[in-house]
Amino acid sequence: MSLDFKPGAFNDFFREETFRDDFTYRNSPQNIRRFPFPFDRDDYMYSVNMEPHVPGRKGSVFEHIFDVDEHYVAEMIDRAKVLADDPLRCQSLPHMTLAGWDLLELIMETKAQEYPQWFSLEKNGNRWRWINRPLGIDHTFTFLDESTLPYGPFEYITRQTQGDFTLQDEREGTLWMDAGIATSQADWSVDFDVGMNFHEWHAPVPLAHDMGVFDRALKFLLKLQHGAPVRRFNWTMTVNPLLDTAPETYPKWGPTKTTLTQENLGKKQHLRVELQTLYRLPRSNAIAFDIRCYLASFEELVTVPKWARRLHRVIRDIHPDLATYKGFIRNQPAMVEWLSKYDDGAPTSPGWWPED
Repeated sequence: MSLDFKPGAFNDFFREETFRDDFTYRNSPQNIRRFPFPFDRDDYMYSVNMEPHVPGRKGSVFEHIFDVDEHYVAEMIDRAKVLADDPLRCQSLPHMTLAGWDLLELIMETKAQEYPQWFSLEKNGNRWRWINRPLGIDHTFTFLDESTLPYGPFEYITRQTQGDFTLQDEREGTLWMDAGIATSQADWSVDFDVGMNFHEWHAPVPLAHDMGVFDRALKFLLKLQHGAPVRRFNWTMTVNPLLDTAPETYPKWGPTKTTLTQENLGKKQHLRVELQTLYRLPRSNAIAFDIRCYLASFEELVTVPKWARRLHRVIRDIHPDLATYKGFIRNQPAMVEWLSKYDDGAPTSPGWWPED
């Protein structure tokens, strides 16, 4: 069995584009303005930075619980290609099946409510009909019966949802990553991390452990309640608008870091932002971790003067260990040089909104 996947929704909203080979990905002017710029001040240090995941400004990535933007169809096509090449990018341990159904229900109900023009869900007891118009899916299945889906419930719904996901099982006073799908990740591996606990999979992050960031984060997450999701930002850098920057494919994308020049840097260098949201699931008591990736080129970002000034200052002054961990220490001087042309020294206002 397979998804009835018939993408034909490229139109004035959904863009036909690629995240590989010829890299035709671009943000429309409207999408640049709604980009989740992650810096609310002119410097950066790793922090928990959690806040309630509640509806935010109209038109922003916070307007809805699950943001569906102009890149949706193209991202789902790219995800299908990655999974066809490497099925281990999606794994779910047997005891996480119920959590997968929890996540499926959360996403289907939320999208049908928030985007009725694109998604609908009809329920007749446990017999459900799910319609995903952008991807051409019209599927009737039995809730909690895996035999009625082409994949397990976790993989089925995440093949239709932007962002990578992990499912954390709570036991022994910590969280265990026992399911995950990652096709747009910032250099981490589901195959390597699945089955690890919270501190184990965060072990590579510099400075934060000594600062107690992850101890505080875990304590906070263990108290997470159903119906009260939270969110935070994370970010890194990527050369080219490549979604799939996994360790497994590093030989393909790693060498691109050597290709930047002052002439091409604005087009090729991308800020990669993760809007990370966490949900306590009702039946399984697991935690769903949504890692939604947004990409914007430096060329696009400097069209917002406030962001241009701030990005220059953040990259110029960041701690070397963080620049190394985030993968741009090699190109940091070139990035600072390019961005300096757009920093007139004027003060920037607090917060990340472009007009504030």
